[in-house]
Amino acid sequence: MSELNGINLALQTPMHADGSIDYARWEELIDLYIETGVHGLVLGAGTGQHPYLTRQECDQLYELGAKRIAGRCKLICQTSALVQDEVIERSLHAQGLGADALMILPPYLEGPEDDDGLFAFYQAIDAAIETDIIGYNIPQTTGIGISVDLFKRLNQLENFNYIKDSAGDLTTHQEYLATGHKVLNGCDPNTVFAFIAGAQGCIWGGANYMPRESVQLFDLVNSGDIAGAMALWARMIPSLLYIWRGNYIPRVKAASRQRGFDGGSVRAPLRDLSADEARALAACLEPLD
Repeated sequence: MSELNGINLALQTPMHADGSIDYARWEELIDLYIETGVHGLVLGAGTGQHPYLTRQECDQLYELGAKRIAGRCKLICQTSALVQDEVIERSLHAQGLGADALMILPPYLEGPEDDDGLFAFYQAIDAAIETDIIGYNIPQTTGIGISVDLFKRLNQLENFNYIKDSAGDLTTHQEYLATGHKVLNGCDPNTVFAFIAGAQGCIWGGANYMPRESVQLFDLVNSGDIAGAMALWARMIPSLLYIWRGNYIPRVKAASRQRGFDGGSVRAPLRDLSADEARALAACLEPLD
């Protein structure tokens, strides 16, 4: 089992103004983020606009990324797809590149919603691969929640060893933790509380614009300095609340541009921020400076 403790940064996908991928900047960002001390990078994350990337683009990003990371931090690839066989194909490709773990959404568009159907989906993938699976609980987007009972069942599979919980419900998050299985926080405004409660780490989109602070936050909690962590959190939370409440990816990208981690524009159908949104974001970022 891979150890995914700490800050696993959900890497933005750099885009040119026309929406095409800037592969050169992709490799530059990987170096920049590793230099900040993040513990892992998640390629093809939701923050990287995974649903709007083609299979060919994902494959190329993962191939370049794996070669660039070269063991300097953990490598996590999202291999989600609507077609189960494609999930397996994508997963085998990422596994062949040396991925430490695979992040996989449940089948989120008119697929099974009952626990037995979701279990069968992950069971089929588990049987085909040898790499850790990170289940992905984000019901506000998928319309499907992974219940605590299902989480327990899924952990009986050989490779299903983590869940990324982005739902934002701290009660359910703690119920996941109480199972004794491994939990990664995915809800930005809950991060410090998840760490204190015992989450192994996080998969974090907001870390794109404050990677050093994110690593420092984890280290402070891990060392038992809760007062220090909360003081740092007070500087981080204004922008995290702002990005979480709407237009998440454009806001993360805009914040990253403002703080020296420029990943360019977003791909349609997303749109860049309005002037008013950009000003409001800049005000929320001031405590970090």
